Amino acid sequence: MPPDFVVVGHLTRDEHTDGSHTLGGASTFAAIAARQLGMRAAILTSAADEIPEPHLLHDIEIIRVPSPTTTTFRNIYEGLHRHQYVRDIAQPIHVEHLPDDWCNAKIALLGPLVRELDTNLIQAFSDQTLIGVSPQGWMRQWDETGRVHTRAWLEAPDILPHADVLIMSEEDLGTYADRLPSYIQLTPLVVLTQGPRGCTIYRQNQDPLHVPAFPANVIDPTGAGDTFATAFLIRYHETDDIFQAARFANAAASLAIESKGAATMPTRAQVQSRLTS
Repeated sequence: MPPDFVVVGHLTRDEHTDGSHTLGGASTFAAIAARQLGMRAAILTSAADEIPEPHLLHDIEIIRVPSPTTTTFRNIYEGLHRHQYVRDIAQPIHVEHLPDDWCNAKIALLGPLVRELDTNLIQAFSDQTLIGVSPQGWMRQWDETGRVHTRAWLEAPDILPHADVLIMSEEDLGTYADRLPSYIQLTPLVVLTQGPRGCTIYRQNQDPLHVPAFPANVIDPTGAGDTFATAFLIRYHETDDIFQAARFANAAASLAIESKGAATMPTRAQVQSRLTS
């Protein structure tokens, strides 16, 4: 039986100022969020033999492409704004690494971090799979110090016609906000997250739909976007209702940022409680 929710992308070592490392990456947060929301989650990744905090990935099926290194980031926050540095990069992930039965998952989320995914990997999933794309890794470049900056998403025309939902943040767009209309024309559904303002949903030839955020006491914003993307895709798959999916995702993200790290991702019961509070 295939997993319910497949995430494809690098697990990461997140480096802290005290020299410690914690488990991170879009695939980590998304898979844990999916598990907490009741899905059978799986990750296709590339990493070295030892990763930080492997216990956090309990009950998640993992296929790891062997790599001499694990993708490593250092994140420095100034309020909600993040300065990010790349320290190491794991091996790329190719379409042949995806198991045949995973191609029939209910939901798939492509979450690259350092342009590590084959652009044709998205075409391996079945027509019945709800395919989401979180493109931040295709929209990054880094200088000789490892400092991350935005780049034009040159691969978008090869990827988006095969996606069902594009979920991205205003931070992802950076100085390329003028490209958003082209993404809307290439994809049935585009969800733009806007931090404490919530999110806006765009569909071709329809008015944008804004859905406000839930108030939250921000402790750690890392992984909020991945939690949002996961929760949106799950609820959209369940209801086929974009407004319900956006409210559910906003509630999940608001809970995720109220604690530190990946260990305390919200459960479905907690999300439902916030929705009704």
